[in-house]
Amino acid sequence: MARPRPRNDITLPYLLMIALIVAIVGKWALEFAERRVAPADTAAQPFTTAPSASPSFAICGSGPRVNCVVDGDTFWMRGEKIRILDIDTPELSPPRCAEEERLGEAAKARLHALLNSGAVTLERAGRDRDRYDRLLRRVHVDGQPVGDMLIAEGLARPYGGGRRSWCG
Repeated sequence: MARPRPRNDITLPYLLMIALIVAIVGKWALEFAERRVAPADTAAQPFTTAPSASPSFAICGSGPRVNCVVDGDTFWMRGEKIRILDIDTPELSPPRCAEEERLGEAAKARLHALLNSGAVTLERAGRDRDRYDRLLRRVHVDGQPVGDMLIAEGLARPYGGGRRSWCG
């Protein structure tokens, strides 16, 4: 009895699976490389800045992320990704509705302005990192809590665990 010949062609599901694996590994490699961009002095003063040492923050783009704002509650400082403790701001990746996108962009712009307005200090409280490897910190600008300011302006709410909708 003759044995069937093995097929040498690759089917569409296999190509899709390979493309997905390549995308996941590529995203992981990019995030890993971005964490290694931190300047050499990061080890000396990783989480607090003196008034004369406060960095200038940009809006994050596609390049290296050293000092930039991702959204209303996440930013990069000296190569470390930081999530502001105790607040939740509207999502931008992806927003669930036009109102969430509008509020999310406003929260991001306000955080950008606040971080560039004075001396930024970070305070550790509780757990050091979240499941996305972001530093969890209370953030102050010139001694004022950024989270409280965003909540007072209607651009954030106290964090209640999990993702809640901002869509009416």
